[in-house]
Amino acid sequence: MPLIALYRIGFLVALVALWSVAAEGAGRNLVPTPMATAEAAIRLVQEGRLLIALGDSLTVYLSGYLLAIAAAIPLGVLMGGVKPIGRTIDIFVYALAATPRVAFIPLIIVLLGLGLPAKVFIVFLGAVMPIIINTYAGVLAVDDELVEMARSSGAGPGRIFARITLPSAVPYIIVGLRIGATIGLINTVVAELYTAVKGLGGLLAVYGNTFRMAEYFVIVLTLALIGVLVTEILRYVEHRLGRWRAVS
Repeated sequence: MPLIALYRIGFLVALVALWSVAAEGAGRNLVPTPMATAEAAIRLVQEGRLLIALGDSLTVYLSGYLLAIAAAIPLGVLMGGVKPIGRTIDIFVYALAATPRVAFIPLIIVLLGLGLPAKVFIVFLGAVMPIIINTYAGVLAVDDELVEMARSSGAGPGRIFARITLPSAVPYIIVGLRIGATIGLINTVVAELYTAVKGLGGLLAVYGNTFRMAEYFVIVLTLALIGVLVTEILRYVEHRLGRWRAVS
């Protein structure tokens, strides 16, 4: 087992121990014990509530996030590769990125209703901006002298893009994907709270309003687990792309 895995396990054990101490100090009605939370998780799984809500949330989250990736990376590459286009629209991209996405929710509901399309678009709107901005920055950061050397050697635009531009931009793109994944997950919960109350966000509202704290903690931990899994998947992708960059 790698040493970092042992460190992580040790840190997790310490967190659980601190959680237990906090539960005893604050009162179990406010902070449930780890055991009470585990029992609540088993109960929610057996009743089917957690799995149904998880399926609803993952559908919204992954749909919006994947659409954001499909739209943002090509646009970021276009902005960075064709500098007049980038200089023209980057100010509008930054302005939209600085605007709280919550401000658009009433308009989205009016246009798309309270169903799945509205939720997916809210997630998309949150995830797309950091991916565009980081892809744009990654393409702009490419070494111009290296590009000129490739051109002087007879390399065409396609070869320059595949062998120089894209590999150099990969670290920036991965950072954008990580930030977009985090904001997309947050927006998933926001979307489920503002539209039809379903999914993990819906359960979060129900259990929070009724002070069923053990069940509430189960939902919070489930969301945290989704975030961890997405981060680890992107870490693996970054590792694989790092090998591709070395070959390129």
